[in-house]
Amino acid sequence: MAVPWEIVISTAGGVAATVVGVFAGGVVGRRGQNEQWVRDNRSTTYATFLREFVAVEIELRTAFLADRPHRLDWAPWNAALVALSLVATREVAAAAAELTGAVGRFAELVARSPKTREDLREVQEVLAAGQLRFVNAARSSLDGSQAPLDWQLGGPPAWAMTEPYAPASAAEGSV
Repeated sequence: MAVPWEIVISTAGGVAATVVGVFAGGVVGRRGQNEQWVRDNRSTTYATFLREFVAVEIELRTAFLADRPHRLDWAPWNAALVALSLVATREVAAAAAELTGAVGRFAELVARSPKTREDLREVQEVLAAGQLRFVNAARSSLDGSQAPLDWQLGGPPAWAMTEPYAPASAAEGSV
């Protein structure tokens, strides 16, 4: 009995194509799952970092306006920074480092005397700009098609909202 080579070759080709398709599908699927995992972890970590930033900024601003030492527990802030270092892109990490430097300068300002409203205005502007840079870098790292924001949402309030509460100097009393 003669072997029908056309059928054998056709069947072998179909099996090979199926195996290659399954393998390629597995590779593509795995890559998609990895990308989704990274995106989800980045999103959660970025949100945690922003939440801790806002908590630190509010306490520092409150301490400045009340002319008292801050009552910060730095552990959550530092934990958010360490977690960020695991998943952040270089651009996001650079924006976070810049924002961290501004937070450090604000903490030093709170401890300094005398304090002036100009000091507070300057640090609030730096913090607000730093937050916006971080948010835009984070948005871009999560989805490059997102347009950057031109305005800040949350975080340090606009100077017009803080100015009425800011003493000209610590010597004038606290609010």
